[in-house]
Amino acid sequence: MSYRELAHSLIDQIPESRLYYVILYLQGAAVPDDTPNAETLEAMAEVEEMIKTGSGQHFQGNAEEFFSMLDAEG
Repeated sequence: MSYRELAHSLIDQIPESRLYYVILYLQGAAVPDDTPNAETLEAMAEVEEMIKTGSGQHFQGNAEEFFSMLDAEG
């Protein structure tokens, strides 16, 4: 019996009152995995390196100050 057939069989045994929870779980499981593209992988590697070496620019402040800084640079 395949996993799909087993899942169908088990679903048939679940009381109607609990099917809602199974449906929510299945909807989450049915979402395809997102595979990062090359640019994202490169950015992630860059951040890992910055964390490892303690390099890079560090910002201390709140979000409003951060966005003000970005606006000033742009």
